This record gives sequence, structure tokens and C-alpha cells, in this order.
Amino acid sequence: MLLLFKIGFLPIRIWDLLDILIVGYLIYLIYRLLRGNIAFNIFIGVLTLYVFYWLVRQLEMQLLSAVLDKFVSVGVIVIVIIFQQEVRNFLLLLGKNTLQQRSNFLVKILLGRSDTEPQKDMSKELKAVKTALLHLSAQQTGALIILAKDTNMNSLAYPGIPINANISEQLLESIFNKTSPLHDGAVMLRKGKILSAGGVLPLSESSNLPPKVGLRHRAAVGASEQLNVAAIVVSEETGQISWAYDGVLTQDLGEEELEALLVQHM
Repeated sequence: MLLLFKIGFLPIRIWDLLDILIVGYLIYLIYRLLRGNIAFNIFIGVLTLYVFYWLVRQLEMQLLSAVLDKFVSVGVIVIVIIFQQEVRNFLLLLGKNTLQQRSNFLVKILLGRSDTEPQKDMSKELKAVKTALLHLSAQQTGALIILAKDTNMNSLAYPGIPINANISEQLLESIFNKTSPLHDGAVMLRKGKILSAGGVLPLSESSNLPPKVGLRHRAAVGASEQLNVAAIVVSEETGQISWAYDGVLTQDLGEEELEALLVQHM
């Protein structure tokens, strides 16, 4: 039975500890998904209803128990309907973390190296991206760039117009030029290539974002919430450069901060 120890008369097995760790991890993922979202308030309301129902059952209040039982009996269906988007995001988050850990493990075992080691020299491409972003910032030209790593961007509703060209500052600046038909969309970068331009990204519904941020910033955060990507935004109003990763938005980056993040993610 793999008994570890006892707390009074209660035996504690290794499977009990594993059970607690898994449930704790799932609760953390749910909190991380719902924090700052209006769905968190709905979740608290549903949880309160279930606690109230349990209390009514314990007090044997037959009439109220019968009324609440009608709601609780279809509770799972109601939760799936209400939290349809959140359930999808939860599964995406769970799958993203699992695939990321599996990829890291396979890289270390099969190739004998850490996945943080560069697979190729990206200094030229990194310099081109940084220079283009600084030029766009100085000109207050809006821009949205996604660093896709190994993520398949075809899961997006509209990944954009395929380009598949080498990264260059001139090409990036021309795409985001206000006269370009693709300037409002997102540019996808992966493995030293510009994959596509004019992509449409999912918008974040997080209430933690500053109220003044626009659609570009919400799209950047939304993409980083649902996919294993980093996103860079240049504000059209202020020229400030912002960074979104794992659902967190960092605003007003300096040149050194921008370069450090590009080195880390490219």
C-alpha cells in the first residue's frame, strides 16, 4: 500500500500526496486562467451555489433542497455552456505546458543539450527586428510582431498572408507602413523567417490590462495566453514598445530591455 506515515488514525500513502499535488496544480491552472477575468466572478458564484446547496442538504430543508437540486443536477452542462471559452483556454493551457515539458525532456535526452541553447546564430535577424522596432517606435507607427518559436500558427482563425521571407528591417518597416494593406495585422516570425503578415489574433478579455490599451495590445496578450508565443507591440499613439508573454503585458520597454527579451525568445 506504500504507506508513508500516519496522522493520528489517518494513514497517508504516496498516492495521497500525488493526488493532492495534482489537484493543487489543476486549481493553480484554473486560477491562472480566470484571474482578472469576469469569468472568475461567475466561478465564485457557481461555487457559492454548490456550497449553499450542500448546507441546505445537511440542514434537511426539503423544499429549498428540491429547488436547488434542479440546478445542481444539470450543473456540469451549465458550467460547460457558461465557461465554454474558459474550458477551451484551460485545455489549451494544459496542452501547451505538457507539450513544452515533453519537448524539453526529449531535447535533453535525445540531443544531450538544453533547449535554451541556440540552434543557429540569430544575431543578424535579432538586430534587424530590434532596429525595425526602434524605427517604428520613433515614427510612432503601430506594429504587432509574434515570435512563434515552434508553435503552429495555423490554429488561428486567420494566420495572415504567407510571405516566407528572410527577416530584414526594411521588409518589416514596409509591412507596417500606414499605406500598406497589411499594416493592421500581425506579422509572424519563426526560425529566422517572416512567415506571414496581416494575421488576426484572439483578443484577451483580461480585466488586469490597463484601460487605455488598444486592440493591438489585447491581441498580443490574447495570443500569448492561448499559444506558446511572445508578442511585441509598438503603440501608434505613443510609440512605446510593449512585450506580451504568458498573458502578462510589460509596457514602455527600453532598448536594452527589448534586446534582452529578443535574445531570450529568438
